[in-house]
Amino acid sequence: MPSSNFTVYLERNAQFAATGANSAVPAIPFIPFKQVYVITCIDPRVEPAAVLGTGLGEAIVARNVGGRVTPAIIKDLAWICHLHENKTPDADWFEVALIHHTDCGSGLFADEELRRGYAARGGYDELTAAAMAVLDPAATVREDVALLHAAPELASSIHNFKIGGYAYDLTTGLLTTVVDPA
Repeated sequence: MPSSNFTVYLERNAQFAATGANSAVPAIPFIPFKQVYVITCIDPRVEPAAVLGTGLGEAIVARNVGGRVTPAIIKDLAWICHLHENKTPDADWFEVALIHHTDCGSGLFADEELRRGYAARGGYDELTAAAMAVLDPAATVREDVALLHAAPELASSIHNFKIGGYAYDLTTGLLTTVVDPA
């Protein structure tokens, strides 16, 4: 029986488990050590552990196509805020770091034929898909920071945390601040 592409990760996991590092995690699951909530793309070239050096338990990381602010992202963030307000009201709040990147595959949503075919198979409707395209990370990250600020689901708690917007350049490996955390 041929081995799975995942076999190497099972082996790495066994090595990780043997170190005992899995026991050095935050006591409260929704309060990461570094008080950071990262929203970024699923692109494997933008792996937060590699690009940002995040370690186990340091940050909450949400990933989706383009790192875009979607209703699901807002609902997840609202849930974490609700937990924070009700379970740990005196704990420090986190900072949201929204990261978009150059050469994003979501830019292919700008291709009308691809977008139409994706919508036809049950993906996003064409209008939503077109809006998801990250062609200019600085522009889209600004839009998405504004979406978070305007989300009614976050209105009661948004004053408790900062939101910063960043653009990651795949060529240079550098992250640039587009929207200062405020």
